[in-house]
Amino acid sequence: MKKQLIRNFSIIAHIDHGKSTLADRLIDITLGSSVRGDSDQLLDTMDLEKERGITIKAQAIRLNYKSKENIDYQLNLIDTPGHVDFSYEVSRALAACEGALLLVDGTQGIQAQTLANIYLALDQGVHIIPVINKIDSKLANPQAVSSEIQNTFGFKEEEILFVSAKTGEGVEELLEVIVNDIPSPKGESNDSLQALIFDSKYDSFKGVLAYVRVVNGEIRVGSKLNLMGTSKDCDVLETGIFTPHLIKKDILSTGEVGYIATGLKNVRDCRVGDTLTSSQNPAMNSLSGYETLKSMVFSGLYPVDGEQYPNLRDALGKLQLNDASLIFEPETSGALGFGFRCGFLGLLHMDIVQERLEREYNIELIGTAPTVKYNVELTDKSSIEVDNPSKWPENQKINQVFEPWIKLSIISPSEYIGPITELVTSNRGEFINTEWIQSNTLGSQLSGSRVLMEFDIPLSEILVDFHGKLKSCSKGYASMDYTQIAPRPSDLVKLQILINEQKVDSLSVITHRTKSVYMARDLVKQLKELIPRQMFDIPLQGGIGGKIIARETIKALRKNVTAKCYGGDITRKRKLLAKQSEGKKRMKKVGRVEVPQEAFMSILKSEKQD
Repeated sequence: MKKQLIRNFSIIAHIDHGKSTLADRLIDITLGSSVRGDSDQLLDTMDLEKERGITIKAQAIRLNYKSKENIDYQLNLIDTPGHVDFSYEVSRALAACEGALLLVDGTQGIQAQTLANIYLALDQGVHIIPVINKIDSKLANPQAVSSEIQNTFGFKEEEILFVSAKTGEGVEELLEVIVNDIPSPKGESNDSLQALIFDSKYDSFKGVLAYVRVVNGEIRVGSKLNLMGTSKDCDVLETGIFTPHLIKKDILSTGEVGYIATGLKNVRDCRVGDTLTSSQNPAMNSLSGYETLKSMVFSGLYPVDGEQYPNLRDALGKLQLNDASLIFEPETSGALGFGFRCGFLGLLHMDIVQERLEREYNIELIGTAPTVKYNVELTDKSSIEVDNPSKWPENQKINQVFEPWIKLSIISPSEYIGPITELVTSNRGEFINTEWIQSNTLGSQLSGSRVLMEFDIPLSEILVDFHGKLKSCSKGYASMDYTQIAPRPSDLVKLQILINEQKVDSLSVITHRTKSVYMARDLVKQLKELIPRQMFDIPLQGGIGGKIIARETIKALRKNVTAKCYGGDITRKRKLLAKQSEGKKRMKKVGRVEVPQEAFMSILKSEKQD
């Protein structure tokens, strides 16, 4: 097809604003509802995606649309993940498009990720079509949301479309706007090949499948290609398009979206954002925007049953085949046995991986407290990266510690400014700015104005239960988004937990010095409730270096050894009690305290106090 009749576009939205539902309505109108079969949502294929109502893995599909002017168009819809953890994948999907539908929920208005995604779209220079969804809902106030979009982003009233992805109302008019307003692809088929990889997956028969947008040149079966970012060579074993099933095609031309079977065995060799070019006639430059994904959150995963360690290793390897951002390496804990230290893009990514391991591979897991990666400058001027409390150097060897920080954006009704500010500042956050989004009423559920609040805050402070507390203090109305900024020096220490005078590395945590005492007291109190009593006293201690800053004692179970003494001299009883005391001392030296699984979750549930 001529490139003038091709339209490549994405849908960007906050979570649960109806992105996948709108994609299904577009598919129903262009390809027919029979394509979806029994599936409620075609592009969300994983059970987790359907249950949570979020898009985890990007998808693409080619739509054939005949306009009102009787012209046949080729529409390539590149679906994008909706969560901040996958913002890089969203940016690469947008880079493969000339247009984007900015979808806003008519009952909720602009949310934090709405702002983040539109900034990504503006950075890529794509044409944005604002769309207000869920106009069929009784709670919707489309005119108020329209006013909000105009005031915030500068769109004109006539540019904003109103649709109901659920009923299909207004979707055909949206298709007309897509073919009329979104520009056709640029690029020349005679130039050297440049193809952007916006996603990849592993196929056990064809090797790594690269999902590509051809920017210049064309791709033919049998040609040899080079990945400019990783310097890997591959052969084009097969090319094709998405309908959404893979359909073979001999050539992918300029402007088209499709897949390439590369034959590569490792998805890490075919990274998202990389540029494919011809080995015989390579392009001079790669396409801009390529980055190497870096893990932001780290956690230890251990099987509850030690015999499942080989199964966990195999399961992580299989997940990594389709998820190059997942990294893992073996580690050992005295309390938990053999496991793996895993790196994730964020909290949602971590949660998804753990749930998939438990569901798809039937492995019961214990996860240690999530941490971030710290850059530790030592006294000898060398630097090390620490993502595990067990690797934390001794205090006397540390010169300075740099902690990752983020810029946190929160959108909320104005009446919750106080509680939200208090929540963020109590977690070492710094207030930066407040912007008023609107001054009129939005629906029956949001009264008054809404504000965009910006804070700088350490990444580690939002890892544990921060989102839940934010929803609690705003009655569920606040939404958040974050971007990483430059790390800052911080006074951090390693809080070590000792049970029966034995260090338990799996319960260690890196925290700010000002919070260490409160966290230590809270942890030992919770452990006192969780660890069963033994026949000897069990001291629970929290310490920094060689200094103990908190202590609780689990009192011993006591047998009444004097019960058989009905009379006689008191020395008989004293002798029995002394004998019992000596026995308890020996027992304490050789006794081992079994720490239940709940103890390892206590860190996640601990209340962080000032």
